[in-house]
Amino acid sequence: MRILPSPLRCILRIGIPLLACPLTLLFAVSQWQADRYAVSILLMTGLALLLFLAGIEQRSIGTRRMILASIFIALAIIGRCLPIVKPVTALIILAGMYLGAQSGFLVGAMTALLSNFLYGQGPWTPFQMFAWGILGLLAGICANPLRQSRLLLYGYGLLSGILFSMMMDVWTVLWQFGTLSPDAYRAALLTALPWTLVYALSNFGFLLLLAKPIGNKLARIEKKYGL
Repeated sequence: MRILPSPLRCILRIGIPLLACPLTLLFAVSQWQADRYAVSILLMTGLALLLFLAGIEQRSIGTRRMILASIFIALAIIGRCLPIVKPVTALIILAGMYLGAQSGFLVGAMTALLSNFLYGQGPWTPFQMFAWGILGLLAGICANPLRQSRLLLYGYGLLSGILFSMMMDVWTVLWQFGTLSPDAYRAALLTALPWTLVYALSNFGFLLLLAKPIGNKLARIEKKYGL
């Protein structure tokens, strides 16, 4: 039995990441000075869950995907506790590749939300949820070529480190200056460049280590349970 009608699922899969999530970030920007960013966090959480439901065609498959997504979220949260280099983005990418685009978004968004109970919630949380969610979503959309080519996968890992830093630097500039100034944004990118390179290279390294063993196990689960 399908959870949502097919036309509604199609609208949600397109509208949530391209429209609803960016609008939520704009709302977050307008509210953080009043310390009302919790509303935008709740909205982003609801959108991530709704997008996950939009990717489910059968209830039984949805339950299995939710279990696997929960495991990935737990692993990513543990990985974020590591010093300096962290496997968070690599795990989110693998989740998107093998569990689907919508599951990848859920893993990315929930990893940011739940791990920030350890690192601190704030107006940056919706931006982290969206940034990691989008990287998981894109990994799911590009799953076939990424699974067929290790070089392409490693390249996406490097690119993901750069994209995450660029998206979070938007938050940095808005927080410091209250507006997205091109000059301030370029300065933020240059200041963060060393950390961006470390992050990108760590994504490459963790994908090099994890892609094959995790991928093989997930491929067997995918075949056995028809995910």
